[in-house]
Amino acid sequence: MFDTLFSYPFLPFLVFIARICDVTLGTMRIIFISKGKKYLAPVVGFLEVFIWILIISRILSATNDLICYIAYAGGYATGSIVGIWVEERLAIGTQLIRVYTKKAGKTLVAILNREGFGATVSIGEGIEGEVHIVQTVVNRSTAAKVEKLITAFDSHVFYVITDVRTAQHGIFPDNSRHFKRWRIGK
Repeated sequence: MFDTLFSYPFLPFLVFIARICDVTLGTMRIIFISKGKKYLAPVVGFLEVFIWILIISRILSATNDLICYIAYAGGYATGSIVGIWVEERLAIGTQLIRVYTKKAGKTLVAILNREGFGATVSIGEGIEGEVHIVQTVVNRSTAAKVEKLITAFDSHVFYVITDVRTAQHGIFPDNSRHFKRWRIGK
């Protein structure tokens, strides 16, 4: 049966699909490493390399097959796109959103608190005078919601979003996405 699957008519297609899986897993492994998922990254890496070895052994058995080479390269390119798409959908991680506004920062904090997000306000001095600096740490999957709340509060707001590797003791909204439950004071 496997000889039929790895025969010429199916081999380029199989190489293409396997390479998509391999590169998608590689993208996910790198993301898991950068997010501190030290137990998940090696498992994904094992699967990535296992698939790669299977592909390369079949390609080397068909050393002069240009279509297999093209399928390999096309699978790599497509796998990069699929890996990025999967990563965006998973939205793994935590982000710090720092807001600079001339409006009353306490009002924005109250809006964010009503939605279940913890936030802190402080006063700063900018080139145009006093600004209110509001900071909140949120799950990446809820960052878009927070951005909408911020821009609804102040349409001329300046804000930056950065990735957070570790966060301890915070107020997060209940969110059952990805089978996880955030709880207050985690």
